[in-house]
Amino acid sequence: MAQHKLYCPAYSFPEAECLCGVAAAVAAAAAEARRGDGVVRVGRETQGRKGKGVTVVTGVPLDGAELAKLAQDLKKRCGSGGALKDGIIEIQGDHRDLLVAELQKRGWTVKKSGG
Repeated sequence: MAQHKLYCPAYSFPEAECLCGVAAAVAAAAAEARRGDGVVRVGRETQGRKGKGVTVVTGVPLDGAELAKLAQDLKKRCGSGGALKDGIIEIQGDHRDLLVAELQKRGWTVKKSGG
């Protein structure tokens, strides 16, 4: 993932030099939005992939290295490849039932999304 330099929305200073605290509040709100409503959703997508389906896992309440480790474990469990993009885990193929069971074992509330 590309790292973007963040700026204070109030005064356009780099986030590290923000004195008003607005940049920190915006960053916290963005992190909370990524976590969602506490429900992990597992769905299937084919759009933009030339008909190839992937299983998509969103709403996992983990960050950084923990999320990357979870993605790696899920890919091994499914026996297929995948990627972690912007906090969304993508696993090649249709593994919704397996992933729902695996994530429920880890203690999260999980729902199938989509059709």
